[in-house]
Amino acid sequence: MSLCPLCSSQSELFYNDEFFLCPTCGGIFKNQELLLDAKDEKERYELHSDDVNDLGYQKFVSPITTNVFNDFTKENCGLDFGCGNSKIVATVLQNESYNVKVYDPFFAPILENLKEKYDYITSCEVIEHFNNPKKEFELLRSLLKENGKLYCMTHLYEESVDFATWYYKNDPTHIFIYQAKTVEFIKNNFGFSDFSIDKRLIILSV
Repeated sequence: MSLCPLCSSQSELFYNDEFFLCPTCGGIFKNQELLLDAKDEKERYELHSDDVNDLGYQKFVSPITTNVFNDFTKENCGLDFGCGNSKIVATVLQNESYNVKVYDPFFAPILENLKEKYDYITSCEVIEHFNNPKKEFELLRSLLKENGKLYCMTHLYEESVDFATWYYKNDPTHIFIYQAKTVEFIKNNFGFSDFSIDKRLIILSV
């Protein structure tokens, strides 16, 4: 048994001795004993070949950037949370004169940017890395203005997927995996009014 880091429910082993499944929120989380330390985690991220000029990479993040362009204007203020070394989402938006700040605990630890309020927050392939998702979603919600939106991209798990052969769990930094049930739990318990899921894209609205 282990406590879920999102909702604190008792959870049982789900896959080998590596992942637990929470019966309450549906979160699938890695055994704490198997987590990388901060140094090894950062080194793993530095292996990513993320070229902001790569059109394929820009297309990958386009579910987020396209929705921001549709939902907000250049006068609105956004935050790219977990921007990574490349800051790809922020760069695409800034290239269109959007007002976007960045934060990343490893590559852009700008704490003053966590003291402001934003119309929208983007978080591309980040939330699966949360060791303490309860703390992180409380923070993200607190940073949003009324009528704000949180755009996340991650690969949700579905019961039709064979977890044993599923590629997404194999990254050692993917330590909290979500289901649609988990997203609904976050909406209901962290002060959001609505949510939508479109493939990898999750939008949580205030």
